[in-house]
Amino acid sequence: MKAWRFHGTNQPLTLEDVPEPRAGEGEVVVAVKAAGVCHSDVSALDDPGWMPLFSRTPMTLGHENAGVLVEVGKGMEHWKVGERVGLAPVMPDGDAIGYGKWDGGFGPRIRATDANLVRLPDEVGFDLGAMATDAGLTSYRAMVTVGGAAKGRKVGVIGLGGLGYIGARIAVLLGAEVYAAEASPETRKQADEIGLAGVAESISEFKDEDLELIVDYAGFGSTTAAAVETLAESGTLVQVGMGRLEATVGTYPIIVNQLTIKGSKSGTREDLEALYALMRSGELKPPMDLITPAMIPDALDRLRKGDVTGRLVAVYED
Repeated sequence: MKAWRFHGTNQPLTLEDVPEPRAGEGEVVVAVKAAGVCHSDVSALDDPGWMPLFSRTPMTLGHENAGVLVEVGKGMEHWKVGERVGLAPVMPDGDAIGYGKWDGGFGPRIRATDANLVRLPDEVGFDLGAMATDAGLTSYRAMVTVGGAAKGRKVGVIGLGGLGYIGARIAVLLGAEVYAAEASPETRKQADEIGLAGVAESISEFKDEDLELIVDYAGFGSTTAAAVETLAESGTLVQVGMGRLEATVGTYPIIVNQLTIKGSKSGTREDLEALYALMRSGELKPPMDLITPAMIPDALDRLRKGDVTGRLVAVYED
């Protein structure tokens, strides 16, 4: 089969013939129907600091995947050929699919295990199913598993890009009252589409709303500081975004308002199951840009240039 192969930092992906994977004991083979293209893939190609994540090269990138089971190995008889699945990226040995030693979805077949297989409901398309395994998973875990967003809570969201859009919409669907901060006037126009109670350039404009939870999906330092100043007493800040890797925050509100600050990244198989259940309603449809697998290198260039609206997803034809 043909797959886009990663050879190392500052080297382009190359389309190569590779053997089709076979299911070993405790494994299945998935025919990839959709594979997301993520800015992390750009970082892996451009930043030498990512090389320790790869136990071998060449390998096939692609950590956002959904598809159909085509082979079931020994000990995996509880799975059936033909089942629709999404693949949580974390593997049992600490690797992630599309990194380490596990080839990813920039090729039409991949191996998977019980650790990352999640049944994909019929109501959820493969494109959404793939997007959910990274952008959706990260958004959901920060907002719900770590942040505790729920019906009746007042929630703030900083940044309405790929992750923030999803996180805000999840909170709305769960019944929270959601206020968002977004620097882009054009992006702020999505307020009604998401179901926001309010949107502004800075989260500090909602200081009088007594926000119990703020999730910062931007992480530009100043956004983190504004969240600390805005939270209600006993409120929680969940930090996800890493637009800057440091922030200067006021300790006075942390102490006086007894705030809690948490970090959140990626998510678990259980988080993905919960997200898929929420997606069954059809009311969580973040913007996506569907491409063909042949367009993956071009999609990576678009991400480098910031020339992307919505999540890029490569769709494999039947």
